[in-house]
Amino acid sequence: MAEQPIPRFFLALMIAATLLVALVILPVVSELFLAAILAGVLWPLQKWLTARLWGRRGIAAGVLTVGVVLLLVGPLATMGAFIIADGADGVRFVSDALHSKDVARLIDLLPTGTGDFLRDAIDRLPRDPGELAGQVGAQEGATGVAVAALRATGSFAFHATMMLIALFFLLVRGDEAVAWLDGISPLRPGQTRELLDTFKKVSYAVIVSTGVTSAVQAAAALVGFLIARVPNPVFFALVTFFVAFIPAIGAALVVLLAALLLLVTGHPYMAIFLAAWGLVVVGLVDNLVKPLLIRRGLEVHGAVVFFALIGGIAAFGAIGLLVGPLVVSLFLALLRMYHRDYTPGDPRVPGMPGLPPGGESDASTALNTSAAK
Repeated sequence: MAEQPIPRFFLALMIAATLLVALVILPVVSELFLAAILAGVLWPLQKWLTARLWGRRGIAAGVLTVGVVLLLVGPLATMGAFIIADGADGVRFVSDALHSKDVARLIDLLPTGTGDFLRDAIDRLPRDPGELAGQVGAQEGATGVAVAALRATGSFAFHATMMLIALFFLLVRGDEAVAWLDGISPLRPGQTRELLDTFKKVSYAVIVSTGVTSAVQAAAALVGFLIARVPNPVFFALVTFFVAFIPAIGAALVVLLAALLLLVTGHPYMAIFLAAWGLVVVGLVDNLVKPLLIRRGLEVHGAVVFFALIGGIAAFGAIGLLVGPLVVSLFLALLRMYHRDYTPGDPRVPGMPGLPPGGESDASTALNTSAAK
């Protein structure tokens, strides 16, 4: 039976419906994206737990969702307690160092315009957290601060709840959703599943590598802070952990700032040691550990991984830490499909970078097998 042409009115309805669905999803697209990423990473654990619970996928998904909440809230609450206990002294140390006479003498050596700007900025800095709270209260009022804090907390809770709800349903029906997408996709049978499998591997590699690298860099920085006798080393190590999520420059920048504070407070030798420690040890961790871990999912050179991370953050913000490598993996997966399925044996198309000859994913092998049948 010959295929009938698609009526123009039906095509217009499809385009309009697609645009409306995009408008509906747009406010929660980040939450759905993160939920899909986490569901892909947790899917092997979901299958294992479902088998242990006699096939009750809903209970297994609920256990994993609660586990995600505990993993997010627990460390954040612990770090918050450390920051509250140790952060006041850390803020006071930074403020006292910037208000010191040594910093004033260094500023006097700068050009007039630059020196005046820095003096004005330092004069506006509070000398302790209590003064900061007083400044905020005087400028905005206690009611305004409370309303702003309540609004921010409510927004975070809403987006986190949406993400957790989506994560639960994707864990329960994730395999059915993948089969449905593979069935309705205009790609060949199995190609959509192969792309999703690539996304899952890349997401797992990025999440694991980012968390592990940040923790290792924070631990290395803490050792340097303790050796250099930086006041409140735990506070600076926690700051290093969070800033380390910025590739290449994050953790080392915090260590260099701590070294600068040591220099202006009269500890030049310790400052030189800490600066060298930050550039060599802390920086080396990011340049070696993260690319090696991510390459397990992306299968490309470490330089490509580095620029994918930097470009993703610059284009999409914090979520670009995942989007950047995923976009690169999508491009490389499509090239691999084109070379394998549409130009078989074409000598003009070289092999994939970082992928050994004949090294195809499990999804690729399954796709070739099904096509041969």
